[in-house]
Amino acid sequence: MGETGTMRVAASGEDLWTAAELLGMSPAALAPEMLDPGARLLVGNGAAAHLRRRWTDEGITEAVVVHRSTHVTGRTALLAVASAWGCSQVRDAGTGRVVQVAAPPSDAPLTERFGHLAALAATQVEVAVALARDSGRDRVKADGSWSLAADEAAHAAAAEVMAELGVTVLSEERADLTVPVDEPWVVLDPLDGTGNFRAGLPPWAFSAALVRGGRSRAGLVVDLSSGRRWAGAEEAGAWRDGVPARVRPGSTLVAPTAPTGRGVLVPSTARRVRVTGCTAVDVCLVADGSAGAWHNLDRGGTHVHDVAGGLAVLAAAGGVALTADGAPLRLEADTETLIRFAAAATGDAARELIAAVPV
Repeated sequence: MGETGTMRVAASGEDLWTAAELLGMSPAALAPEMLDPGARLLVGNGAAAHLRRRWTDEGITEAVVVHRSTHVTGRTALLAVASAWGCSQVRDAGTGRVVQVAAPPSDAPLTERFGHLAALAATQVEVAVALARDSGRDRVKADGSWSLAADEAAHAAAAEVMAELGVTVLSEERADLTVPVDEPWVVLDPLDGTGNFRAGLPPWAFSAALVRGGRSRAGLVVDLSSGRRWAGAEEAGAWRDGVPARVRPGSTLVAPTAPTGRGVLVPSTARRVRVTGCTAVDVCLVADGSAGAWHNLDRGGTHVHDVAGGLAVLAAAGGVALTADGAPLRLEADTETLIRFAAAATGDAARELIAAVPV
């Protein structure tokens, strides 16, 4: 990528001070932007840029270059950030120049094409969910869980975009299609954490994964309540809000809600348990090192659409997912079957957790 490949999303205090100096701004003015999922601070190769994600009056999502040290609008690294953000264009706030974000070529790796489309799908879901809120078309399903108008709107928006990939798309909101053996498939959870969304209690998320041979090869999870984004792909690594993510050992465990009629177990391998109500985000918290492990071993299980996106991020971040018998988790093109597993930074940590949870 030449000089354009050396710019990166700022991830440290040193990056912040370098960018502030190049932009002629106070570090105090930029520091909050490093914590905001709706902003990116790029630095490198003697240049810096401050971006914000916005919608135009016409409803087009764009990455706006708010401040820059030099002309950077067309740089590859900046366009890559915009693509991962699900933006259609980049706009220079100073000059008004607009650069379109091009899709990967048709002969690009499938994981790369998936990543671009999944980010666009998440953007469409953001809009669809917001428009469907309070529409009055919510209902209770036979199992007692809620089906919201936002669920259907999210599915329709995501499925339309992901169809461009040319592979079978499965979704929580539709009956399964048959996937030919050894063929790749995409699985969506257009709105994970529906209960959270209905209650207005974060997080709730969009999740998408590209699966082949029983493994998530690429995935994207977007916390729609905050804008946080986790992405991962084979041989490309894992990222949280544009910054490389890696697993790390820890004593915090994330888990689904308590089993019916029982309390949340704190295994001997953990010091505390966090319950978010959004499984897709939970697995990503293990992937980025915020939590040491996740499990649903003492529960009925979860579905492939809930976890496939996060599992791609977890694997790309160096993490491990093992079934209750200690075998590597294998994903099937079946959104009805429940699966149980433990996710952790290492195989040893996952096995210790499995041994510590009575089932």
